[in-house]
Amino acid sequence: MELKRVVVTGLGALTPIGNTIPEFWENLVNGVSGAGPITHFDTSLFKTKFACEVKNFDANQYIDRKEARKMDRYTQYAVAVAKQAVTDSALDLEKEDLNRIGVIFGAGIGGIQTFEEEVKNYATNKENGPKFNPFFIPKMISDIAAGQISIMYGFHGPNFATVSACATSSNAIADAFNYIRLNKANVIVTGGSEAAITEAGVGGFNAMHALSTRNEDATRASRPFSASRDGFIMGEGGGCLVLEELEHAKARGAKIYAEIVGSGLSADAYHLTASHPEGLGAMLVMKNALEDAEMKPEEVDYINVHGTSTPVGDISESKAIKEVFGEHAYKLNISSTKSMTGHLLGAAGAVEAIASILAIKNGIVPPTINHEDGDNDENIDYNLNFTFNKAQKREVNVALSNTFGFGGHNACVIFKKYSE
Repeated sequence: MELKRVVVTGLGALTPIGNTIPEFWENLVNGVSGAGPITHFDTSLFKTKFACEVKNFDANQYIDRKEARKMDRYTQYAVAVAKQAVTDSALDLEKEDLNRIGVIFGAGIGGIQTFEEEVKNYATNKENGPKFNPFFIPKMISDIAAGQISIMYGFHGPNFATVSACATSSNAIADAFNYIRLNKANVIVTGGSEAAITEAGVGGFNAMHALSTRNEDATRASRPFSASRDGFIMGEGGGCLVLEELEHAKARGAKIYAEIVGSGLSADAYHLTASHPEGLGAMLVMKNALEDAEMKPEEVDYINVHGTSTPVGDISESKAIKEVFGEHAYKLNISSTKSMTGHLLGAAGAVEAIASILAIKNGIVPPTINHEDGDNDENIDYNLNFTFNKAQKREVNVALSNTFGFGGHNACVIFKKYSE
């Protein structure tokens, strides 16, 4: 069976550094940090008091006020970015076979705010018997964003959610890619969203010692590959891509951002939360993606790394890159856009895929900001080009995006400049 070619024809983003694609990209290349004091709840008793929150989001710009009340914030984010991406794609839905358009959209945690609120309400009023909002379950579950997007547009194609912690939306993109190239759909709306900056979210990650506690210096706290890194910064938001079979896109005269040419998956099979110290799962996932794309390592120009700013994770990923790419590793641009957006958990893969695609489109590699303390982590090879502090212009024909999740889940997607 001949596999179909798959291209990207629509993008949508809602991030801590921009609520639209143009705003997100402008702030990304200018090295703007999205970190600041948490406003979603009182942090006075929390070890970490800052995060990368979405700013000035009004759900009613995208969703009817009555319907918005039935959605957790993570679903509101999902619907918003899906509307952006579908609009950007210029699909004429009156002319499309809606049975051939699907939605594969993930969330690593889902409606944690809804869960917190309902359980608190029950605990406060349980002497009167259990009284839960009838929308409690539909608001909370991780698949409901995919369902809401399909209902909004009447898409009858493949419809489900992926959940693989921080690899979630890269898994969603990989699944969408495979469904289209196997001719199971013409178009799939894919990506991920997350809204876990809540008491339980921050408190839980604090209990694991996973978050930075650099409260006095929030905008410079996310510092991937720097020796003084002390944990990741919670982020929130969403990213959405419209993936489309190439001939279908050409037939309707669609603009094409890039082609998706490969994906890879692997497992560390090592630890619940820590990456393998030698980066074995990271090596395997990149090798799998390159093999799937039928590409040689030296064809890759840019890697948008997982790069969370954790002491162990950054070391293992840099080791894996050196192992997979050999001498070519020193010719690559590498950057962690989490230094600006924070870690969007289940939405990270989609947002970072968009950053990779825009790097191809614009010939600019966004930076890894906040590298201030010299090249003094003896476990990291600073001869690699981490694109520290300032964006770099270069032709990017091929970009690879890594995402790794708790549980040892690894996902990698590869995008290429489109040509006939």
